[in-house]
Amino acid sequence: MKTKAVRIYGVNDLRMEEFDLPELKDDEILARVISDSICMSTHKLAMQGEQHKRVRHNLKTNPVIVGHEFCGYIEKVGKKWAGKYREGSKFAIQPALNYQGTLWAPGYSYEYIGGDATYIIIPNEVMEMDCLLEYKADNFFMGSLSEPVSCIVGAFHAQYHTKAGSYVHEMGIKEGGSLALLAGVGPMGLGAIDYAIHNKRKPSRVVVTDIDDARLNRAAQLLSVEEAKKQGVEMIYVNTKDLADPVAHLKELNGGNLFDDVFVFAPVKPVVEMGDRLLGHDGCLNFFAGPTDPAFSAMLNFYNVHYESHHLVGTSGGNTDDMIESLTMMADGTLNPVFMITHVGGLNAVPQTVIDLDKIPGGKKLIYTHKKMDLVAIADFAERGKTDPFYAELAKICEKHHNLWNKEAEDFVLAHAPAV
Repeated sequence: MKTKAVRIYGVNDLRMEEFDLPELKDDEILARVISDSICMSTHKLAMQGEQHKRVRHNLKTNPVIVGHEFCGYIEKVGKKWAGKYREGSKFAIQPALNYQGTLWAPGYSYEYIGGDATYIIIPNEVMEMDCLLEYKADNFFMGSLSEPVSCIVGAFHAQYHTKAGSYVHEMGIKEGGSLALLAGVGPMGLGAIDYAIHNKRKPSRVVVTDIDDARLNRAAQLLSVEEAKKQGVEMIYVNTKDLADPVAHLKELNGGNLFDDVFVFAPVKPVVEMGDRLLGHDGCLNFFAGPTDPAFSAMLNFYNVHYESHHLVGTSGGNTDDMIESLTMMADGTLNPVFMITHVGGLNAVPQTVIDLDKIPGGKKLIYTHKKMDLVAIADFAERGKTDPFYAELAKICEKHHNLWNKEAEDFVLAHAPAV
């Protein structure tokens, strides 16, 4: 059968094409993708082409479908998997397969599976690694957010702390400790705030920094100080742009103490170095933001590594358990990461969006793969609606939901947006 998909052929060479999928094998599954959210990692793939560590083919001769944050329906199940998966059920995928020690992943490494497609063939290894997950919610956009949320969950689980005299690492952020989220009001930072105050292992205080008042104000509206307090967490938002000594200021906000856990959400040398200076004894620094520069470096204080037990972790994805935790918390309403979505578009918008992603403000860019739509910010729906009734209606729907994306808006797009 035919599919329409966005494939990468080389550096910034992304093409939306229609082509035939091969015959389904007994150990494969045919699926229909409904939504995919575009990740900065896909932008990095476009920048690096075949130099990206997850690419395993010559892209010119074997282009791969991009996108790895996707959700949809299972259409047809091969014989091998007929007892485990059923046609018509919704699915989400954990793309970090960890298959036989490789970095292969949908969206980077495969010709026939990726999020920016109408139909895909899910290869055997996805099921072998238990990375094809049932999705039970009544919408698709949350399924597309489950992968980025799982990256956040995984980062929190990857933190560790120690005790003098023991070589055992206690995994996770320090319960009841202090947590700093630096450059923390982008889409992933917002997700981290949400998880920090709503998961079972909570800090007692969270300090969130950025250098943009508008972004900080939006974060404070979506994830309020009052909501954090209800969950037993003190939340403080800080603009560090004009502070003469941000480290001293943040330390003062933390009762004169340095921090137990620090997350860095921007690959910016001074931010990483500030994070290092904020670590207290046995502090753990999580470098969450993946740089595009393979030579990206920053200065760390190794005196403190030796005498203050500072440690550094870096995470670039979650595992299947993290994805299941994300799906469970979203299904029961504990997490509501919809605020991460700021733009919506169709499959036709993917190539340029991926290339320009680092220059487009806002959060997650959500794609409905069977639809033809420009990429438009939710905040711009009303303006676009002055000349386009489709966006006028979308603006009305989103206004009812505090200008956030929602199931009613998704249903409207799926029913009324033109097919790609």
